[in-house]
Amino acid sequence: MRRQKEDMQVNVAGLRRNIKNLAHNYSDAQVKVREATSNDPWGPSSTLMSEIADLTYNVVAFTEIMQMIWKRLNDHGRNWRHVYKALVLLEYLIKTGTEKVAQQCKENIFAIQTLKDFQYLEECKDQGLNVREKAKQLVSLLKDDERLRNERARALKAKERFAQAASGFGSDGMETLSPSSPSNPSVSVSELETARPQTIGEEELQLQLALAMSREEAEQEEQKKRSDDVRLQLALSQSEEEFKHHLPKNSHDKQSHMLDLLDVDLGNPSPHPPVDPWGFPHQRPPQSPPVRPQGDRNYLQLMPSDNHDMVIHLRFSSICLK
Repeated sequence: MRRQKEDMQVNVAGLRRNIKNLAHNYSDAQVKVREATSNDPWGPSSTLMSEIADLTYNVVAFTEIMQMIWKRLNDHGRNWRHVYKALVLLEYLIKTGTEKVAQQCKENIFAIQTLKDFQYLEECKDQGLNVREKAKQLVSLLKDDERLRNERARALKAKERFAQAASGFGSDGMETLSPSSPSNPSVSVSELETARPQTIGEEELQLQLALAMSREEAEQEEQKKRSDDVRLQLALSQSEEEFKHHLPKNSHDKQSHMLDLLDVDLGNPSPHPPVDPWGFPHQRPPQSPPVRPQGDRNYLQLMPSDNHDMVIHLRFSSICLK
């Protein structure tokens, strides 16, 4: 139940983010930055960060990207994921993006230094610790020019090799044949040696990139599975609501069909009196005697007797019959 609630919150947050993107007319580069630094409970994908790093070489996109990153770094409180992911993205751009990223970060290093004191508790857990540690690492990297050059060179070299290795495999996961492919007998040993990491840092970086891509694929599969579960739950809820909505109407129709079969009309009673099925005549209600009209001294009264004979009573005021 809690997992479904989290999935619904993630879907609602993604929908809200898309609406804001349209409302504020964000560019493609800004949308990518917002996606990479969202409040979703997983880290930014290496593929998305690589796309953003490539966009930094465009002058217009570079300005838009950095503006959005500084805006994310100014968030606080429950939006701590915005800050932490912005630092992760900024570190990636410093190593693999244009050199202008590191230059602008050095000019605004005070904004990163203030994050060393970032504080936020969530469910009795210090979530600000991740932000503080990442800010310290980034400030230390920016202040050491030699280390920054070495880190940047290794990262760019590892990224290029990783891209070449990824392009050597087809969509079905099978390695494609090329002149530089190991399956080609003419491949030289020197090419294989240059493809291997030369230092421990390069090997660690390649391992991190491989783990990031593997984690990204697993997260995409998990997200797809969650979205399928949410759609199934919504479909079941909609079917249940439709069933409840049509249930009274169907019961009324069934009752009408049953009354039609029984030939029963509850709204229009028959004007004819009911007939006794056992053959006995229906007893009529007793009739009141006729009212004698005033001023008439002679009248004729007809009354039905019990044996259905008629008794005639003649009365005269002046003659008596004996």
